[in-house]
Amino acid sequence: MHIRTGGPGSDAVLLNLLDGAVAWLTARGRTDQWGTEPWSRRPGAAERAARVTAENLVLIAEAEPEPGAEPGADPGPGPDGAPLGICVLADRAPEHLPPAGEPELFVRWLVTDPAHRGAGIGAALVAEARRRARGRGVGLLRVDCYAGGGGRLVAQYERLGFTRTASFTEDRPTGPWPGQLLELRTG
Repeated sequence: MHIRTGGPGSDAVLLNLLDGAVAWLTARGRTDQWGTEPWSRRPGAAERAARVTAENLVLIAEAEPEPGAEPGADPGPGPDGAPLGICVLADRAPEHLPPAGEPELFVRWLVTDPAHRGAGIGAALVAEARRRARGRGVGLLRVDCYAGGGGRLVAQYERLGFTRTASFTEDRPTGPWPGQLLELRTG
């Protein structure tokens, strides 16, 4: 696997990975986080994905063949060059969250291909995000996530090195959405 910088035009990667994550969650009866409708079919989602990937730092994890692999051989966790995950980093948190009080990179999206769970894709993207933050002289990486579902996603971010800072609830048309803000020092 390697990580490359994305940007404008990476919106299709983001939407495809989000659609895969929604399908995976739905198949397990975990619909409270994102519902059941694929992101790509939601009103305004294509425009939002295009905007967020054009305006922010985009990191894309892709599969690559094993060294010495024969041409056409299975490269491991996905077809050669297939997107395995995406991380979209903004210079500040969304408006519904408290400001950091210092320079930060904020994880707007971190989505991996659920077919490759446990392959370290999310960890690799977070490690690269930390490296990029340090390169900019930024000492803080923050993320917010869904806190329902028994806290599984919060626990995943904690395994990646983040610590909890504040809980919040968003009022959504489908009902209250419990969230958790977490942070990670980049040094």
